[in-house]
Amino acid sequence: MKFFTVLGIMFYAIIIIAIGLALIVFSLNLLLPQDINNLLIYAQTSPNSRLVIGFSGVLLILISFSFAQIILGRFQREKTIAFTTSSGQVTISLSAVEDLIRRLTGVIPEVKELRPNVVVNKKGIIVDMRIILRSEANIPELTSRLQDITKTKIQEILGLEEQVIIRIHVSKIAHDEKDSRKKRDFDKEDPSAIPFSGYGRV
Repeated sequence: MKFFTVLGIMFYAIIIIAIGLALIVFSLNLLLPQDINNLLIYAQTSPNSRLVIGFSGVLLILISFSFAQIILGRFQREKTIAFTTSSGQVTISLSAVEDLIRRLTGVIPEVKELRPNVVVNKKGIIVDMRIILRSEANIPELTSRLQDITKTKIQEILGLEEQVIIRIHVSKIAHDEKDSRKKRDFDKEDPSAIPFSGYGRV
C-alpha cells in the first residue's frame, strides 16, 4: 500500500512539474505558435503519443480517485474513536468526548471556562484544552489535577487502554467577581465614616 502511495505522489509531482514548465515556456514565449501547432498535430497523428496521452489520463483519474478515498477515509477515522466488542464494531464521535470534557467545568470550580479539542492519531488520544481560570487558582496544582481527572474520565467512559495525552493552555486568568464586588462596595462607602478622613496634611 505504501509503495502505491509513493508511486502516486511521484506521478502527481511529475505531472505538476510538467504543467509548471509548460506555463513557464508559454509565459516566456519560448515556443512559436507554429511549434505549438506542430506539437499538437504530432500528438494527434502519432499512434504512440496518443496511446501515452490516453494511458496518462486514465492513470491520473485512477490515482486521483484512490487518493480521494484515502484522504476522506483518514479524515473520517480521525473524527471518531473506533473499537471492537464481542458483538461488533463501535464508533464514538470526538465531539461527544469533547462534550464530556466540557462538563468538567462544573466539577472543578477554579475553571471558569474550558474549550477542548480531541484528536486521535498513532500516539493515542490527544486532548488540547484552552481554559480560563479564576484569579484564586493555583495553576500548577490545578492543571495537574485537571489532567488526571480528564484522563481518568476518558478511560473510564470509553473503556480503552490507549494512551491519553492532555495538553493545557491557560488563555486567561479571570478576575474574581466577588473580590471586585467587595472593592466596589468599599469604594462606595461614605468617606466620613472612615476615621480621620477629614484630616489632611497642612
